[in-house]
Amino acid sequence: MDSKRPSSRSGQSRSNNKPNRSGGKRRPSGGGGGGNRDRRGSGGGRSNHNYIPLPAEMMVHEGVALKTVEYRAETKYADWPINAKLKSAIKAAGWVYPTEIQEKSFEHVAAMKDVMGIATTGTGKTGAFLIPLIDALLESEQPFQTLVLAPTRELALQIEDEFRALTLGMKYNAITLIGGRNINTDIVNLKKRSYHLVVATPGRLKDLYQQGKIDLQEASVLVLDEFDRMLDMGFQKDVMFLTDKMGDRDQTMLFSATLDKSQQKLIDHFLTDYVTIKVSSGEVSAEHINQTVKFVAPDDKFDALIELMQQPEMKRVLVFAETKHRVKKVTKKLNQAGISADEIHGNKSQNYRQKALNAFKAGKIKALCATDVAARGLDIDDITHVVNFEAPTDYDTYIHRVGRTGRAGKGGEAITFYDK
Repeated sequence: MDSKRPSSRSGQSRSNNKPNRSGGKRRPSGGGGGGNRDRRGSGGGRSNHNYIPLPAEMMVHEGVALKTVEYRAETKYADWPINAKLKSAIKAAGWVYPTEIQEKSFEHVAAMKDVMGIATTGTGKTGAFLIPLIDALLESEQPFQTLVLAPTRELALQIEDEFRALTLGMKYNAITLIGGRNINTDIVNLKKRSYHLVVATPGRLKDLYQQGKIDLQEASVLVLDEFDRMLDMGFQKDVMFLTDKMGDRDQTMLFSATLDKSQQKLIDHFLTDYVTIKVSSGEVSAEHINQTVKFVAPDDKFDALIELMQQPEMKRVLVFAETKHRVKKVTKKLNQAGISADEIHGNKSQNYRQKALNAFKAGKIKALCATDVAARGLDIDDITHVVNFEAPTDYDTYIHRVGRTGRAGKGGEAITFYDK
């Protein structure tokens, strides 16, 4: 890591091609392309045209460790070229070494580059954007506001908590605007003061904007966190609406657990001249998972799945498919065959998903069918089998899926259907 802080954080003038934190020229609202960019974007699921499965030979192992990832940063936070107050707050939070996404993205975020970060939950991506932004606040001649859009209330609150921990002893203000609580409280709080960080779910922020209670043009930095999950939950139109109402902005960062080719046009709408940083999931897979591939003709896959699920050893099975539509169809076919199943994906409410999970954990249903995004963060013991109704397109996703079985030293089976 370069030992010198990039000049963009100092509040001094920058080159004509670069914006600055102190009122310089900023990017047009809506992201990277200006007014003529196609704003339609794309949906959250993979189209069959873009679906390229992982090679079959990468998914055949017998009871061996799939992957062990241990990342060791080159430098400690104490050695980073950041403000001493921020170093003290990081130390008080108990952080010593940066995570992979934090170390690899720091210089790009600090230099005010647009960033596309591919990293799963738990890899430290919140710190990846908060640390350089807080350092910029400390070094800037004029304060600026960052808007973070998050798909869930839980994530939004987590981001605010992390900001407060990293600004310990500093006079910076943050507010979280989320559904599920009285909107009048948000309105009162917004009138009290200006905020350096606004964290919001798309629905609540849109409500406040349409009521004229918040000025989106105050924010000069935009962060879209868990972007793939936002799309999966149906927030694309709200996100497009909100970002188009923002003023010209200095910087946009987008973080996602997956990078889907069908989303590229939408990503290009938000980002310009951006850096893509992809890090490993950091997961350590179980060592007792037998992995097999079954070559099945596409028209025979539903029959093959039903036949497989009728085997007595298939007791608690997690079934993955690539799209919400396919998950719904797989669930329907299983139930029609007398095999109890339910589904979790972005078209289902949080309450519905939780009920389905509880039924699966209690053994009331045999199969839980899911998209990758919906299954993120699941913690369910005693899953006997993972079935990939469709093979994933990358190895990290495969690791994430099959690692749901074979936990705590117990045996597990991962079966992948591959088109023949």
